[in-house]
Amino acid sequence: MIDLHSHTNESDGTFTPFELVELAVARGVEALAISDHDTFAGYDQALPLAQSRGLDLVCGIELSTRSPGTKGRAVHLLAYFLRQPPPAEFRAWLDELIAGRRDRNQRLVASLREKGVEIELGEVERLGRTLTGRPHFARVLIDKGYAANYDDAFRRYLGETAPTFVERYAPDVPVAIQRVRDAGGLPVLAHPIRLGMGDVIEETFIRELRDAGLRGIEVFHSDHRPADMERYAGIARKYNLLVTGGSDFHGDIKPQILLGTGFRGNLNIPITVLNDMRAGS
Repeated sequence: MIDLHSHTNESDGTFTPFELVELAVARGVEALAISDHDTFAGYDQALPLAQSRGLDLVCGIELSTRSPGTKGRAVHLLAYFLRQPPPAEFRAWLDELIAGRRDRNQRLVASLREKGVEIELGEVERLGRTLTGRPHFARVLIDKGYAANYDDAFRRYLGETAPTFVERYAPDVPVAIQRVRDAGGLPVLAHPIRLGMGDVIEETFIRELRDAGLRGIEVFHSDHRPADMERYAGIARKYNLLVTGGSDFHGDIKPQILLGTGFRGNLNIPITVLNDMRAGS
């Protein structure tokens, strides 16, 4: 059993990198990818412990991108570095993305304060560590009594339809795909079910991403029903894309998602998936 999609508290998870490694070992996960949002901080910290514990730790990342256009939909792109570490140039580009995220966070604080929410960026960043995002804002809003739970926080303040929502810069997905490939990485479309497209439009979009350099598709995911996995596996075969998969483990904020086995045991991803990725990278 492997899990190629997980998050630590260096992005929006709740487990430290060390806790995540120990959990993977305890749950019998053979290979684990830490794929924090826009940062390698969790992977970098976890690697020495993983090596000492005999865990095959895969270098991954989840990039926040958008489909081309001024109001493009959000697209999450996984990238795996299976043959060599990400180069300095790629890490420098990530620093630019994180700077853009902090600019959005400052504007989001101002927007919330205009609506009477007493919040400071510093208290949110203490939770966010390397990368501060909307889930960390949600935790502060819940702790201060402005929201009942995460869903309520996003509905009232943080979601795209909320009155205090603030947009942030994200690169177009073809640009991010090329950045990953130039850095020696393997770009993969994450949880395609979340695109919210009809089957025909979805397949056309995936084909266009393949033409732009996409190398794989996350077939196995906690959000995917068996029929979804079958459909995405078919698309992968049709367009010669590699198959990947993972639980998208976040820890306590998504307690129904378990490392390795996903939502209600809907995952059991074999090591052959990773072997095929390495052979095809």
